[in-house]
Amino acid sequence: MTFVEKLKQEFSFIRGNYLILIMSWILMDFAGELPGTYYSDYVLQLGGTATTLGLIMLVSQLVLASVQFPGGFLADKYGRRWLISTLTFGVALSYILYAIAPSWHYILIGAVIANLCLLYQPALLAIMADSLSAERRGMGYSIINLITSVATTPAPAVAIFLVANFGPVGGMRIGYTIVTLFFLGAAMLRIALKESVKNPEKIQLSDVLRSYPKAVKEGIGIWKKLPRTTLYLLFTSLMARFSFALTGLYFIVYAIYVIQIGGGPPTPGLHPDPILELAYMKWGFVMIALFMTMIILAFPSGKLIDKVGRRIALLLSTILLAPALLIFIHGNYETLFIVMPLVGFSQLLAFSAFQALFADLVPQEKRGKAIGSMNFFTYIFMAFGALAGGILYDTVSHESPFLLMIGLCIPQFLLMLLFVHEPEKREE
Repeated sequence: MTFVEKLKQEFSFIRGNYLILIMSWILMDFAGELPGTYYSDYVLQLGGTATTLGLIMLVSQLVLASVQFPGGFLADKYGRRWLISTLTFGVALSYILYAIAPSWHYILIGAVIANLCLLYQPALLAIMADSLSAERRGMGYSIINLITSVATTPAPAVAIFLVANFGPVGGMRIGYTIVTLFFLGAAMLRIALKESVKNPEKIQLSDVLRSYPKAVKEGIGIWKKLPRTTLYLLFTSLMARFSFALTGLYFIVYAIYVIQIGGGPPTPGLHPDPILELAYMKWGFVMIALFMTMIILAFPSGKLIDKVGRRIALLLSTILLAPALLIFIHGNYETLFIVMPLVGFSQLLAFSAFQALFADLVPQEKRGKAIGSMNFFTYIFMAFGALAGGILYDTVSHESPFLLMIGLCIPQFLLMLLFVHEPEKREE
């Protein structure tokens, strides 16, 4: 077999729904990361604080959690395609509020609308799992990370250009306008998805509206029908998501205002502020390094997950995180180029291995409900994690959210080591 033939065989699974989803994610990840590079400081520029960032995250994640049970129920009963193709348009239009926001309150309203439309999320994750064979799941999820990392790598550079030429607020407004347009393009692509549920029922609006109590009951009860290790996998995931929510919004804030990567503290209300502009540019370079690392490590990560197992990859991701955070807290601008790629690699391993193991354990006909239930609890934990991180940052110390995240690595590691196991036979 020639090299080209081996290459074709290796990537023959990239077709159909999987290919469409990748193409849509290329558009969405590039556009989303463009203003996402400076999102936290954008909220501060619009009159917010670190606690405001936590509050927006709290409300948006609670809204997102509230639609997960019906999202999973509807995905299994009526099919995945109609939810995904319809509601992606709603997410796209919500970003208009981000673009025109005169204050942070508009960001909050836009986040609520976007997360209501993410009712389709269980269907999206289920159709992805449906589209990958058991032996290709590690590679499949890693390729998603690779493709989206390639797509997001130019985003910080574009963000630097926009902010440098139009200011911290004007540049972000243009960025969110680009988000709206690219998300609309992704929504158009998703119309071409093919249904993966066999014989889905015909959609009845009245039944959809009455389905919430039943969806909650079935979503909670689904864990009794799955292997016990799935429940322990959920517990470790909840701790990990809570941890990342504690700190995720505050890396850039800590880098600009504590590490002072701009050479000193920015002056509130000063426009233009050369220190803030320099800090923005430097943070953009750090993000480019992060995405480049994830591109380079995506294929090796997928091979590792498929070859040595999902559990070992999950354990390794936790081991990498604690030292990276310690370096971040006590580091400088140069150490950010070590820290952020390490954190990114840890997330890459954790995401791909978790998704692959979850699909291995959950039968296709139960995936929608299981994903919806898992997402419900995940977003609740993330909501309160983000709020706790903001309160700790503002009232205890700027280091405290990161130190708590390090402490939570220990129970995560022990739970995975002792109670999470891979199945003898993977679900197709």
